[in-house]
Amino acid sequence: MMKLNIRFACLLALSTLAVGVSPAWSNPVGADDSQLTDITVISNNIELNRAKNLARQVAEKANGGLGKYRAEAAMHGASAQSPFVENDDGSWTFTFQGHQPGASVYTVETVVTVFPDGRVRVDYNGRIRNSLNVR
Repeated sequence: MMKLNIRFACLLALSTLAVGVSPAWSNPVGADDSQLTDITVISNNIELNRAKNLARQVAEKANGGLGKYRAEAAMHGASAQSPFVENDDGSWTFTFQGHQPGASVYTVETVVTVFPDGRVRVDYNGRIRNSLNVR
Protein backbone atom coordinates (compact mmCIF):
# COMPACT_ATOMS: atom_id res chain seq x y z
CA MET A 1 0.00 0.00 0.00
CA MET A 2 2.88 2.38 0.83
CA LYS A 3 4.50 1.89 -2.60
CA LEU A 4 1.19 2.69 -4.27
CA ASN A 5 0.85 5.93 -2.29
CA ILE A 6 4.41 7.01 -3.16
CA ARG A 7 3.83 6.24 -6.83
CA PHE A 8 0.54 8.13 -6.77
CA ALA A 9 2.18 11.12 -5.04
CA CYS A 10 4.97 11.19 -7.63
CA LEU A 11 2.49 10.92 -10.47
CA LEU A 12 0.40 13.73 -9.02
CA ALA A 13 3.49 15.96 -8.58
CA LEU A 14 4.66 15.33 -12.14
CA SER A 15 1.17 15.96 -13.50
CA THR A 16 0.98 19.25 -11.65
CA LEU A 17 4.34 20.32 -13.05
CA ALA A 18 3.38 19.30 -16.58
CA VAL A 19 0.13 21.26 -16.46
CA GLY A 20 2.03 24.37 -15.34
CA VAL A 21 4.34 24.33 -18.39
CA SER A 22 3.39 26.88 -21.00
CA PRO A 23 3.12 25.52 -24.55
CA ALA A 24 5.11 28.52 -25.80
CA TRP A 25 8.08 27.45 -23.71
CA SER A 26 7.85 23.77 -24.48
CA ASN A 27 7.08 24.13 -28.19
CA PRO A 28 8.30 27.44 -29.64
CA VAL A 29 7.39 26.44 -33.22
CA GLY A 30 3.89 27.92 -32.85
CA ALA A 31 4.97 30.79 -30.61
CA ASP A 32 4.66 34.41 -31.64
CA ASP A 33 7.73 36.67 -31.94
CA SER A 34 7.60 38.04 -28.39
CA GLN A 35 7.63 34.55 -26.93
CA LEU A 36 10.57 33.56 -29.12
CA THR A 37 12.44 36.68 -28.02
CA ASP A 38 11.87 35.72 -24.37
CA ILE A 39 13.27 32.25 -25.06
CA THR A 40 16.30 33.70 -26.88
CA VAL A 41 17.02 36.13 -24.05
CA ILE A 42 16.90 33.36 -21.46
CA SER A 43 19.12 31.12 -23.59
CA ASN A 44 21.65 33.92 -24.18
CA ASN A 45 21.74 34.77 -20.46
CA ILE A 46 22.45 31.14 -19.58
CA GLU A 47 25.26 30.97 -22.15
CA LEU A 48 26.69 34.33 -21.08
CA ASN A 49 26.59 33.33 -17.42
CA ARG A 50 28.40 30.08 -18.26
CA ALA A 51 31.03 32.05 -20.21
CA LYS A 52 31.46 34.54 -17.34
CA ASN A 53 31.98 31.69 -14.87
CA LEU A 54 34.49 29.96 -17.16
CA ALA A 55 36.43 33.21 -17.60
CA ARG A 56 36.53 33.82 -13.84
CA GLN A 57 37.56 30.23 -13.09
CA VAL A 58 40.40 30.36 -15.63
CA ALA A 59 41.63 33.61 -14.06
CA GLU A 60 41.45 32.07 -10.58
CA LYS A 61 43.52 29.11 -11.72
CA ALA A 62 46.03 31.26 -13.64
CA ASN A 63 46.58 33.42 -10.57
CA GLY A 64 47.17 30.64 -8.05
CA GLY A 65 43.67 29.71 -6.96
CA LEU A 66 41.19 31.25 -4.55
CA GLY A 67 43.77 31.27 -1.77
CA LYS A 68 45.78 33.86 -3.70
CA TYR A 69 43.33 35.62 -6.02
CA ARG A 70 39.83 37.08 -6.12
CA ALA A 71 38.18 38.46 -9.25
CA GLU A 72 36.27 41.71 -9.02
CA ALA A 73 32.65 41.58 -7.84
CA ALA A 74 31.23 42.05 -11.36
CA MET A 75 32.51 38.56 -12.23
CA HIS A 76 30.33 37.08 -9.48
CA GLY A 77 27.12 39.00 -10.16
CA ALA A 78 24.62 39.20 -12.98
CA SER A 79 26.24 38.11 -16.24
CA ALA A 80 24.71 40.96 -18.26
CA GLN A 81 26.48 43.44 -15.95
CA SER A 82 29.88 41.76 -16.16
CA PRO A 83 32.70 43.50 -18.09
CA PHE A 84 32.40 41.79 -21.48
CA VAL A 85 32.04 42.43 -25.18
CA GLU A 86 30.32 40.09 -27.59
CA ASN A 87 32.51 39.36 -30.60
CA ASP A 88 31.39 38.89 -34.21
CA ASP A 89 32.11 35.13 -34.02
CA GLY A 90 29.70 34.69 -31.08
CA SER A 91 32.44 34.54 -28.46
CA TRP A 92 32.63 36.82 -25.43
CA THR A 93 35.73 38.65 -24.22
CA PHE A 94 35.84 39.53 -20.54
CA THR A 95 38.27 42.16 -19.24
CA PHE A 96 38.36 42.29 -15.47
CA GLN A 97 40.57 42.88 -12.50
CA GLY A 98 41.49 40.96 -9.40
CA HIS A 99 43.48 41.14 -6.20
CA GLN A 100 44.72 39.08 -3.29
CA PRO A 101 42.08 37.98 -0.76
CA GLY A 102 41.50 40.73 1.78
CA ALA A 103 43.15 43.41 -0.35
CA SER A 104 41.20 46.40 -1.59
CA VAL A 105 43.51 47.44 -4.42
CA TYR A 106 43.29 45.61 -7.74
CA THR A 107 46.68 44.50 -9.03
CA VAL A 108 45.89 42.03 -11.83
CA GLU A 109 44.13 42.55 -15.14
CA THR A 110 42.83 39.52 -16.99
CA VAL A 111 41.39 39.31 -20.49
CA VAL A 112 39.70 36.02 -21.35
CA THR A 113 37.78 35.02 -24.48
CA VAL A 114 35.19 32.27 -24.17
CA PHE A 115 33.87 30.62 -27.33
CA PRO A 116 30.35 29.20 -27.73
CA ASP A 117 31.73 25.65 -27.83
CA GLY A 118 33.31 26.12 -24.38
CA ARG A 119 36.89 26.76 -25.45
CA VAL A 120 38.63 29.40 -23.36
CA ARG A 121 41.63 31.53 -24.30
CA VAL A 122 43.55 33.75 -21.90
CA ASP A 123 44.46 36.82 -23.96
CA TYR A 124 46.21 38.68 -21.14
CA ASN A 125 46.92 38.05 -17.48
CA GLY A 126 49.26 40.42 -15.70
CA ARG A 127 49.72 43.82 -14.14
CA ILE A 128 47.00 46.37 -14.78
CA ARG A 129 48.11 48.05 -17.99
CA ASN A 130 46.86 51.62 -17.52
CA SER A 131 45.00 53.85 -15.09
CA LEU A 132 41.92 54.01 -17.33
CA ASN A 133 41.10 50.41 -16.35
CA VAL A 134 41.17 51.07 -12.61
CA ARG A 135 37.73 50.63 -11.05
